[in-house]
Amino acid sequence: MTAWNWRHRCFSGSQVATHVAMLCVLASPAMAASTESLAIQGNRRIDAETVRSYFHADANGRYDTAALDTGLKALVATGLFEDVKISRGDGRIVVRLSEAKVLDRVAFEGNKKVKDADLTSAVLSKPRAGLQRATVQGDVARILQAYHRVGRDDVRVIPEIIDRGNDRVDLVFTITEGKKTPVRAISFVGNNAYGARQLRAVIKTSASNVLSFVTGGDAYDADRVNEDREQLRQYYRNHGYADAEVTNVSVDFDRATNGFNVSFTIEEGALYRFGAIDISCNVQGLACDRLRTLLLAQQGDTFDESKLGKTSEALTAELGKLGFPFAQVEPRINRNAQARLAEITFQIEQGRRSYVERIEIHGNTRTRDDVIRREFDVGEGDAYNKTLIDRAERRLRNLNYFKTVKISTRPGSAGDRVVLDVEAIDQATGDFNVSGGYSSTDGLLAEVKIGDRNVLGTGNTAQAAFTSGQFARGATLSFTSPYALGRTTPGVELFARQSMVSTFQSFGSNTYGGALTLGMPVSEQTAMLWRYSLYDQKVVLAPGISPAAVSVPVRQAVAAGRQTVSQIGNTVTYSTLDNTKMPTSGIRSQLSQDLAGLGGDVRFLRTTADVRYYRSINSDLTGMVRGQGGYITGWGGQQAPLLNSFFGGPTMVRGFAPGGFGPRDLTPGSTMDNVGGSFYWATTAELQSNIPGLPQEYGLRASAFVDAGTVFGYRGPTQNVQVANKNVLRSSVGVGMTWASPFGPLTVDYAVPISKAAYDVVQPLRFSAGGF
Repeated sequence: MTAWNWRHRCFSGSQVATHVAMLCVLASPAMAASTESLAIQGNRRIDAETVRSYFHADANGRYDTAALDTGLKALVATGLFEDVKISRGDGRIVVRLSEAKVLDRVAFEGNKKVKDADLTSAVLSKPRAGLQRATVQGDVARILQAYHRVGRDDVRVIPEIIDRGNDRVDLVFTITEGKKTPVRAISFVGNNAYGARQLRAVIKTSASNVLSFVTGGDAYDADRVNEDREQLRQYYRNHGYADAEVTNVSVDFDRATNGFNVSFTIEEGALYRFGAIDISCNVQGLACDRLRTLLLAQQGDTFDESKLGKTSEALTAELGKLGFPFAQVEPRINRNAQARLAEITFQIEQGRRSYVERIEIHGNTRTRDDVIRREFDVGEGDAYNKTLIDRAERRLRNLNYFKTVKISTRPGSAGDRVVLDVEAIDQATGDFNVSGGYSSTDGLLAEVKIGDRNVLGTGNTAQAAFTSGQFARGATLSFTSPYALGRTTPGVELFARQSMVSTFQSFGSNTYGGALTLGMPVSEQTAMLWRYSLYDQKVVLAPGISPAAVSVPVRQAVAAGRQTVSQIGNTVTYSTLDNTKMPTSGIRSQLSQDLAGLGGDVRFLRTTADVRYYRSINSDLTGMVRGQGGYITGWGGQQAPLLNSFFGGPTMVRGFAPGGFGPRDLTPGSTMDNVGGSFYWATTAELQSNIPGLPQEYGLRASAFVDAGTVFGYRGPTQNVQVANKNVLRSSVGVGMTWASPFGPLTVDYAVPISKAAYDVVQPLRFSAGGF
């Protein structure tokens, strides 16, 4: 709903039509028999010669109808005039002007849900420009659209002109925001392969719930719904449904609930597998055989459209290296509906020779141009290739720096030149969180985090975190700079951690130091992180406790005092998860190794591995199996330090206390601490499901699980100490509930140990929460 309060007459479209009709009479051949002059009247700021430059006489110095019509329209298009009139008399043409008022200021009043900066970038009326009625009317529509994106449909916008004298005015948009119009319900029609829970995890729009004031996902945004439509289509096609389409998106306003009901209609089609996969080359001098190693899809695999795109990109990059920069790769799909096979041929053709003349970037008010340009594999002067341009657009979206990203092309200065037009609208990238929580391991916790993933528009990430709790305190400062060394990401981290004596152990620790990291992508699914860490660690006892009262291994660690650890390590991560927050299919594996002894006081080699596999059983049930293990050993005649050993607890087998199982000092009169082992392994089988009767948007998920594992291999002192070091199997069964809240995961588990050692410490109920 809009209203209008206008105090000055503006030049309208109907007036243009009237003046053009008058020109048809005034500029008849009989009246233009001799050379004519142009007289300019009414101009005060605009020079007369500037106005005359818009009119072009013929070789005889006369202005025909077309010339006057063109000049009139050109003057109107400048936006500098409220009114333009053309008349003829006494052998001359008179152009009477009424100059538009100049905008001193464009302001917004009453807006709280959309910031001034966002509205300023949305409207076309700008300070020092001419005031135009049509532009202001368009700005009203643009302001309404900005509010629609944050779920506000009940908005009124009233533009008002305030005269400041001397032909200068202020333009003020008075906004009445009204109530929020959220999405009340999201439904799917025609989905058989996947349930509503899985599909809701794919899209960004969510239905209104008790946490919507934090997440903002329930705001109805037509652009976001269109993106969701494409996300659903891609999800199906990346999981075997080669013919899947989202045929319709229905958005209905429900007056009873004052909200929108959004429904996606899906045609799934059949589940396909890859048939024969080949490459066909129609480029002279190119041998296809050497390209077949780049094929990602394998015959017999479930159809995955994303592999076709990634293969096309890999082939295009390789063709450029081989000297064929204009070659175009197009995957062609031949569907055998009866056999449910999709035969793929990557057709390579010689494309039209065209070059990138310029890359023009706009919309980025914060992010620097070079941060955007580095996501392109092409630059000015390079061969134009659509596959590489599409990859750049996807990379820019994945940065999560921008609200919208769109790359379009337009003709350049010559027939073989192309201009890339990149529109990237910035969004907020800073974070400030004050949180608190509780875990059965660390007790009550309070945490403050402040950071930015795009510091000053440079693409760098900086974060500071401070934690204080019953049994733990700490501070961390970190900084990473993507692409600072080519495609690698260097980083630095400083940390200080302190753990206190708790009911589970008689000793604590102090750790202070830092780390240098270097991350690098290996492929779309694989990444590697190298690190060098240098830190001091020290075992401490609670005030008033004598070293003689604690276990011998702990006493020895206290006597060692402060130890400097200098270590180098790396982590390799491989992930094919369909969703990082709520996965339903895919694998995530991680292998880490650390070698200490490059200087410092201690020497050890530590290796850990963690593999998780998710698979959808039906529309509402997901299965997960997990295996993890590790080994640590000293070298150079040293033992692995106590603090770097493995301690069995709920992260391995639920139902046990932190440090609840593993090698334990059972010497009479000692504190009988867990003294750590050099080996561990653990495995989990878990079923995850939504909770019946609760809205899916709440993010609640129930689980039933079986855990098993152990820690063994004590390598500490053995004189005058009785350490239970048997390889005893620990196992448990239990149930749990997880809430994927916007503040972080909240988990409650109840597990009952079914096998354990007599000296183990159990803790059936485990509660952990973060980010409150």
